[in-house]
Amino acid sequence: MKAKDRRLAELKATIPEITPEEALALQSKGAVLVDVREADEIAQGSPKGALRLGRGFLELRVEEAVPDTSHTVLTMCAGGVRSLFAAETLQRLGYNDVRSVAGGFNRWKNSGLPFETPRTLDADARERYSRHLLLPEVGETGQLKLMDSKVLLIGAGGLGSPAALYLAAAGVGTLGIVDHDVVDRSNLQRQILHTEARVDTPKVESARESLEALNPKIKVVGYQAHLSSHNVEEILAGYDVVVDGTDNLPTRYLINDACVKLGIPNVHGAVYRFEGQVTVFWPGYEKQRGGCYRCMFPEPPPAEMAPSCSEIGVLGVMPGVIGVLQAVEALKILLNIGEPLVGRMLYYDALGARFNEFKVKRDPDCRHCGDEANASGYTDYAQVCATAS
Repeated sequence: MKAKDRRLAELKATIPEITPEEALALQSKGAVLVDVREADEIAQGSPKGALRLGRGFLELRVEEAVPDTSHTVLTMCAGGVRSLFAAETLQRLGYNDVRSVAGGFNRWKNSGLPFETPRTLDADARERYSRHLLLPEVGETGQLKLMDSKVLLIGAGGLGSPAALYLAAAGVGTLGIVDHDVVDRSNLQRQILHTEARVDTPKVESARESLEALNPKIKVVGYQAHLSSHNVEEILAGYDVVVDGTDNLPTRYLINDACVKLGIPNVHGAVYRFEGQVTVFWPGYEKQRGGCYRCMFPEPPPAEMAPSCSEIGVLGVMPGVIGVLQAVEALKILLNIGEPLVGRMLYYDALGARFNEFKVKRDPDCRHCGDEANASGYTDYAQVCATAS
């Protein structure tokens, strides 16, 4: 007997094998069916409700998907051989009720049992997002989720530039860009979406050109307009996350009020000279009820209290640091991983090379997100500072 045959005989003696019909019955009672075939095989069909982990990533991903080692786990491959090796691996990881589906998916399909053709990434996407696919927290399911997501960036300036570039690179399927301005040469010190050749070009069009050059598979929707009480809801509606990249205080309040009303998480960033801050305003977050921008600042301050970067300056890289952090928060929200900065503000001091975290408390009396919120409509405040940083 060949070594391979001896090894299979050993596995068959220690791993219980079941028929596809038995597997389906166990699955209906709560057992987890794990399809360990490769992605190209799964693309041809897979049992409904199966976990598609792939043999090569099984050890890395199974504990996230099935944390309870006492749970019944069924392994399946194409013909019933690889599933035996996968079952042995699971036993070594501590799973004590593991069974292999004899005959694999071929027998499942030939028996007329239910299966589906799952949506999968094409070869180009697999290559482009290969580093995401290695992360158990993202994987193919997460990448597909990103490709279906829609993020609106308010401002294609210093904060919006790095945030937009990294969200595009990550494969967020639709990026909305709101900006009424044109590219000015003074922008180029920090607004990395734009180039010298595009000076005097609308920022929305310049941003679109850069983002589509980076990732031609995404969709960029441009809004070359001032946000106002008349258009804010129409523009924000349908987006999963809003990234606030303005230093225009009236617009910040407008964004806040619309996000609260529409239930959209608002990833807020701000920079000042050598300092920056980022937080997430999301009163509807199910794990922890956070506050909104008005909980911190109920009304805009006087103009002299809100200088813009055009008046006091900003280190060019500062919006890059904060904008990238905003992109991180947006991706965490879209993937539903980690702990978003809800109820917390991350503060960065570049000169001191320090990050600090502060609590952001919800005001229970806030008329927009408080316990008895009663705000209606929007307020168009007078302009108190310059446009996007």
